[in-house]
Amino acid sequence: MRKKFVAGNWKMFTDRAGAKKLAEAVVAGLAGDNRVEVALCPPFTNLETVAAVLRGTPVALGAQNCHFENEGAFTGEISPLMLLDLGCSHVILGHSERRHKMGEGDALINKKVHAALAAGLKVILCLGETLEDRQGNQTGLVLKKQLEGSLAGLDEAKLERMVLAYEPVWAIGTGHNATPQQAQEAHAFLRGWIAQTHGKPAADALRIQYGGSVKADNAESLLKQPDVDGGLIGGASLKADQFLPIVRAGI
Repeated sequence: MRKKFVAGNWKMFTDRAGAKKLAEAVVAGLAGDNRVEVALCPPFTNLETVAAVLRGTPVALGAQNCHFENEGAFTGEISPLMLLDLGCSHVILGHSERRHKMGEGDALINKKVHAALAAGLKVILCLGETLEDRQGNQTGLVLKKQLEGSLAGLDEAKLERMVLAYEPVWAIGTGHNATPQQAQEAHAFLRGWIAQTHGKPAADALRIQYGGSVKADNAESLLKQPDVDGGLIGGASLKADQFLPIVRAGI
């Protein structure tokens, strides 16, 4: 049985003091309970602060992005090795805000995925369609294209260190989450594609998170779907009293 995995994406929020307080509240609220895997992904500037809080706890540290080179003349970028040096075990790649606001395409994301995995990081790879795609019945085609491009060249061994996060763009930060049925259909499509390309054992083992306006009051109905293995949580991860009930919904 796949262990549920809930990650908090703090996006471009929190200063160092607020990040420390939030991480401490999450750790205290979990009280060492590791029945659900949990990761916190603060901004780059707060990684070291949060790492100090999480050290020795079951909560993992993740970053929100990385470059595809380990070092070089890339002003403003952060490499996978730098993230490891700060204590990160995970990195989010291909988030819809990177795809649609920063212009990142599947080929670039694929380079980042390979670099992160080669460095020893675990990757949370985000995929999802826009409202226009869904209304045009293009969800499957969009997800297939993103899978083919973002996972190009990955074998089953590398896939073992991957987590997929289905995040319909129309549901992120809008308050309009996908229904449990819509989430399940998309997750089943993703798992089915992995089964066809990498084999059923790999598909059965792969965890697929849902992301998009997940809150305490809808988390249980989403997380009980057979192919929904956790959540990539945005706004609700910025307050421990909202994030912790989502984690508990996965128990």
